This record gives sequence, C-alpha cells and structure tokens, in this order.
Amino acid sequence: MPDKAGVLVMAYGTPRDLDDVEAYYTHIRRGKPPPREFLEELTERYLAIGGRSPLYGITRAQQQGIEARLEGVKTYLGQKHQSPFISDGVHAAVSDGVDRIVGLVLAPHYSTMSIGDYTRRVESAARDVGFEGAVEVVRSWHLEPGYIRWLSARVQETLPAVGNGEDTCVIFSAHSLPTKILATGDPYADQLAETAAAVAAETGLQRWRVGWQSAGRTEEPWIGPDILDVVKELASEGARSVVVCPCGFVADHLEVLYDVDIEAKRAAEDLGVELARTRSPNDDPEFLDMLAGVVSGALDQTT
Repeated sequence: MPDKAGVLVMAYGTPRDLDDVEAYYTHIRRGKPPPREFLEELTERYLAIGGRSPLYGITRAQQQGIEARLEGVKTYLGQKHQSPFISDGVHAAVSDGVDRIVGLVLAPHYSTMSIGDYTRRVESAARDVGFEGAVEVVRSWHLEPGYIRWLSARVQETLPAVGNGEDTCVIFSAHSLPTKILATGDPYADQLAETAAAVAAETGLQRWRVGWQSAGRTEEPWIGPDILDVVKELASEGARSVVVCPCGFVADHLEVLYDVDIEAKRAAEDLGVELARTRSPNDDPEFLDMLAGVVSGALDQTT
C-alpha cells in the first residue's frame, strides 16, 4: 500500500510586527531577553525596511507554490523561531494521518547548525507526538541545476545596472556561521563556494568572490571574509562596481533588505563603489518549479 506522505516546508521565521521583535529575539536567544541596546538596534533595522519584514508572506507563498506543484501531496509550514513552529507543522501532519514526513528547509546549503538543526527539531517533534513513520529531510540543494540556472539569469540581468565593465565583480554571499563548525568538517563553506563557482561558470564570469554577511553578535569568531571587507578590498584593487548575489537566501527579509540593500550599499558608496543586488527568488515560478522538483525527487525515494 502506498505511503501517505506530507511535506514539511521549513524556514527561520520573522517578527510579525515591531511589537513582536522582542519576543522573537528572545526566542532566538533560547529564552534569554536581549540587552536593551541590541533590541533597539534590531528594531531600528526593521524600521529602516518599512517596519516589518515581508518574509512570512513570502514563505507562505513558497509553501503554497510547492504544494500546487505536487499533485495531491499536502504541505505544512514549520518555522524555527516563529509560529507556526516546526513542532506545529509536525503535529498537523501527524493529525492528518501521514505515515511519512519529508522535510525541505528553504535554504540551499547544509550545515549542522542550519539544516542539521532543523532536522533534529523535526525528529524531536515527531518523537514527542509518538510518530512511528519515516522522517526524512532534504540535506541540501545548492547545486540543483535549476537553481544554478536561475541564479545565473539573475546575475546576467543585474550586471547592466552597474555597467558590466571589466572592473565589475560579483560577490556571492550567505549568512555567516561560527568558525567552530569548520573544525568538524562541516560542508557549509565549501557548499557556498561550489554554488558560486557553478554560477560563475554558467554565467561566464571573469571576476567573482565569496563573501559572508550578517554575522551574529557573539564573542566567538564567525566565517569570513565579511562582505563589507570584500567590498573594501575590491575598491582598493580599483573596482568601481559590484553585484551582490545573496545565493544563501531565498527570500527578501532583514538580512537582504537591510544588510545588503542598506548597510553594504552605503559602505560601498562611501568607497566610491556602485553596488547592485540580484533579486531574491521569493515566489518566482521557475524557482518554485525547481523546489517542487527537489521535493518530488525526495518523495520518489523509497524508505
């Protein structure tokens, strides 16, 4: 008898509005309230992008777009730091009688601190509700051909915005993580480099770099070089324009709309460098076709 599978689409989550920022930040800090200055800084960043992030609406559109392409397979949303939480998604799937859960994290690169953490949360939630069926989470999709083609097209359409001169450089970026993961052989940094190299080859880029962004406010070191340092280095080498392709992110949210569009752009302008960003995947039909294909491939695998 064929199994009844449900697909758990997972994302990080975001505050619903400004009044929700403190609760959201506290959840990220595992119940520890943030220092007042950190909270005020984060709130100012949300104000700078219009008072709220569009991430939740985009995530819902992505989930619904994937479901519409799966021909009768139901999807559930589970977020890491906002309701509906991962546990909520698992409970809803189990309540619907699924005997197999396939998870997809809306992030292309694997790390034990990212996809690995989502996986542990799904497995824990499944145990908590006594689920005895199969639980699988897609490990990564950073070299999925459809994703590489989509990113390449975005780079090509953005280069003319900064003149596409010989001194133009493309920076591929993702959210930084603590460097301690590298000592364990974590593939996160290598996977970002692989995505960047694949897109550069597909596009025929002559100048490109990898940069990291949005490092956390902790005392431990985070993976670099930071994107701001990359821009500074490029400026010293004579570059007068850069295109940032935040290929580690799949939606417009604070780390793109503020960290790239405001902070990085301002830093670049101060150095006499013009900066443009590739548009985010969001609910682009070609992007959702690719994600649905990734999920379909996972569903087709026997357990």
